[in-house]
Amino acid sequence: MKRPSRGLITAGLLVAGAWWGILGHSGRACAGRADAGAAAASAQGDAIVVFAAASLTDAVQELGVDFTKSSGVPVKFSFAASSTLARQIESGAPADVFFSADIEWMDYLQTRQLIQPGSRRDLLGNRLVLVAPADSTLRLTIEPHFALAAALGNGRLATGDPDSVPVGRYARAALTSLGVWNSVEGRLVRADNVRAAMAFVDRGEAPLGIVYRTDALVDKGVRIVDTFPDGTHPPIIYPIALRAGAQRQAVQFTDFLRTPTAAAVFVKYGFVPYHD
Repeated sequence: MKRPSRGLITAGLLVAGAWWGILGHSGRACAGRADAGAAAASAQGDAIVVFAAASLTDAVQELGVDFTKSSGVPVKFSFAASSTLARQIESGAPADVFFSADIEWMDYLQTRQLIQPGSRRDLLGNRLVLVAPADSTLRLTIEPHFALAAALGNGRLATGDPDSVPVGRYARAALTSLGVWNSVEGRLVRADNVRAAMAFVDRGEAPLGIVYRTDALVDKGVRIVDTFPDGTHPPIIYPIALRAGAQRQAVQFTDFLRTPTAAAVFVKYGFVPYHD
């Protein structure tokens, strides 16, 4: 078996339901990269707690370090599927910021009055791609009625659970519009989040997967086979908002994520920043 890639190592950190451990260990959820800033900020109040979609892991961790260096305010992260994080917030998890990979789960919290509506912004866009293991020689063009089922052979298609995980919802919408959903619906690996789905492909346990372009770019164990046309699925939009009752300094972090400096980091990781 291949040595796990950086993407797989990151995926191993995305444990649903572990927010209480994150809150109890300063800086650990940011892979230890913000510990120095956290010490300097101890007199300025509690750390900002950010619940963010798994696909944001690399970009948002880097920006958390930058924010702490410039502001002296520590940031702690919990990364998982947007559905998991939204339900944790609904159950009382004390997040300050929710950064979702789709609009629906932000709407879910807003209708329950669990976010501050005036703080909500659509921050980023992304693309949906078909990936294979890096050493795969498979060639496939995404088009109406393309031969996805045949390309899987005896294998399965890895993506997020389409009943709840945003990337799986986008995948189902795209495959339905292209007329191939019925041929692969029973052959899915329904992962808990996008990084977990990509891990199946990276390890060679699934011959193909559907993930975000940004995730594929950071995992050297996979390669992009083709990109889904935008018109085949709803726009991939990442909204951000403050939780109702968030500590005041949390707005500093959300404002920082809308700066040109943050936009440059998001672009580096393959995201498309939106502008107000």
